[in-house]
Amino acid sequence: MTTSTETSAASQLLRRHAEHQFAEELAELKRQDTRTRPENWAMSPWAVLRYLMGGTLENGFEVSAKYIGDERLMEIAVATLATDRALLLYGVPGTAKSWVSEHLSAAVSGDSTLLIQGTAGTGEEQLRYGWNYAQLLANGPSEAALVPSPMMKAMRDGKIARIEELTRIPADVQDCLITVLSEKTLPVPELGAEVQATRGFSVIATANNRDKGVNELSAALKRRFNTVVLPVPASEDAEVSIVVKRVAELGVALQLPAEPPALKEVRRIVQIFRELRNGKTEDGKTQLKSPSGTLSTAEAISVINSGMALAGHFGDGVLRPRDVASGLLGAIVKDPVQDQVVWNEYLETVVKERTEWKDLYRACREQS
Repeated sequence: MTTSTETSAASQLLRRHAEHQFAEELAELKRQDTRTRPENWAMSPWAVLRYLMGGTLENGFEVSAKYIGDERLMEIAVATLATDRALLLYGVPGTAKSWVSEHLSAAVSGDSTLLIQGTAGTGEEQLRYGWNYAQLLANGPSEAALVPSPMMKAMRDGKIARIEELTRIPADVQDCLITVLSEKTLPVPELGAEVQATRGFSVIATANNRDKGVNELSAALKRRFNTVVLPVPASEDAEVSIVVKRVAELGVALQLPAEPPALKEVRRIVQIFRELRNGKTEDGKTQLKSPSGTLSTAEAISVINSGMALAGHFGDGVLRPRDVASGLLGAIVKDPVQDQVVWNEYLETVVKERTEWKDLYRACREQS
């Protein structure tokens, strides 16, 4: 039972884990779920999909959508986890790879915290295990001196281990996953032992295809993964829906003292991002240069949240063009020379020419 002290502490968290934030939805899905569950899964694949995609249950309970996009992609992702293959979520930055990974783990295992963050400095011990060196020096290798990694914990408990940015990890470190994924064992030669994976164990890794200086996966490691490519939102309406939903959620979590932004303001920012990202205007009549950044949906959300903070703390609480102008500049102009030219050209040839965008043009020009 959760105490009032625990509830109060949870309310102070800037961001709660998915299994806590959506605990009511997960609990209701479990109550309604009568379908077959793979061993050690918290719910059936059908219920996991409903949790991700949202919908109305038979008793009228509303489950919110965690992923707005092609349902078939989520079906493939969930089905992969029900087999002996690991799942690789691949795509450009800002396509909800980490978000989907977290929610899949929360729904399948009830635990999204078994996370390994991939960097150029990630070592084998972070994927396999480490040692308590005080105990190691005092007593030599022993079970008590072993420090299990999230991967080892997931194998023992039959849960999902998450690896963020797999291709940022050095290639020789990546390859220590091969035995884990193929043999489902993690050797501990220092103890003459091994950890064997319990049913329910799997791995979800993410990687993006816009990274510079990444470490390509070896052919042997690629074969151990089923890859699902998460695309950018197919339509403007879909992207607007994602932005509106996440802005509302983050506005509550951050306690921003501003009104939710007008739909037309959200749509305008999304349109700017899509046009610059696609290299042409929405009507296809004007070709545009694209900036060096990705201009992802996540960045559009960040621009609006930043604007809401400005409007709430230094304005009248209503998001206006001057509140989003600095955020747009920061998101688009990553290279101060090349991207500034791209942005200035877009302002003069597109924004300035749209009658209903005159206020935004003036605000952006003042900011520039």
